[in-house]
Amino acid sequence: MKAASNLSSSLPISPSHYRTTAVFTPHRLIASPSTAVGDAFSSCRTHLTRSPHHRYSLKPLRCNVSKAVPDQEMASTDEQDPRIAKIAKAIRVIPDFPKPGILFQDITTLLLDIKAFRDTIDLFVERYRGKDISVVAGIEARGFIFGPPIALAIGAKFVPMRKPKKLPGEVISEEYSLEYGTDKIEMHVGAVEAGERALVIDDLIATGGTLCAAIRLLERVGVEVVECACVIELQGLKGRERLGGKPLFVLVNAMA
Repeated sequence: MKAASNLSSSLPISPSHYRTTAVFTPHRLIASPSTAVGDAFSSCRTHLTRSPHHRYSLKPLRCNVSKAVPDQEMASTDEQDPRIAKIAKAIRVIPDFPKPGILFQDITTLLLDIKAFRDTIDLFVERYRGKDISVVAGIEARGFIFGPPIALAIGAKFVPMRKPKKLPGEVISEEYSLEYGTDKIEMHVGAVEAGERALVIDDLIATGGTLCAAIRLLERVGVEVVECACVIELQGLKGRERLGGKPLFVLVNAMA
């Protein structure tokens, strides 16, 4: 944990931006560790609901759906960096998918925007290059999109962390809670070695259960988890707090 704290203190801290309440109001967002330990929330991102009492003061994001949704917020290490705003705008938000009450964060539109996709990778690479990270662990499935190009750029190996019965070799697994029941995340035995330094990456953090399981799985075999990174953080679900003080870096904040 000492090494993780040292890294966090050497990395930029996110500036003041917004908090989502009945309307958007200023508050302080950070990319450094939280010391609070949250409640045992579900990690299943398809069970997230939006409050019917929320009102949005920002202009709606345009997408090919019938209902308006709020613009994404920036959570950059540099609020003046124009890349962040373009990344946020490139993520399509679809209401009531896959079921009513859910605001689905669709990154496929980000992947279609070559410049925004490249900027997303570049922002992570700029943050982690030269930090002696030897492992980029990507969580199934969207972590497989962002993890490999980051790993190649910083000179690290990519390790997929998969759902049960997806990996062909001998595996080590970690169970985590869902809203109804449990699930597991697995990686190959021997994919990492004790003493290595890892970055855990996924496209989105909601309640944080999957990221927590990935951290526990890596730490069980002696790997130091330096930081977790996500493109999107769903506000109000306290996923950051569940990480037990592990640093988290995100680019975009979104409504849950």
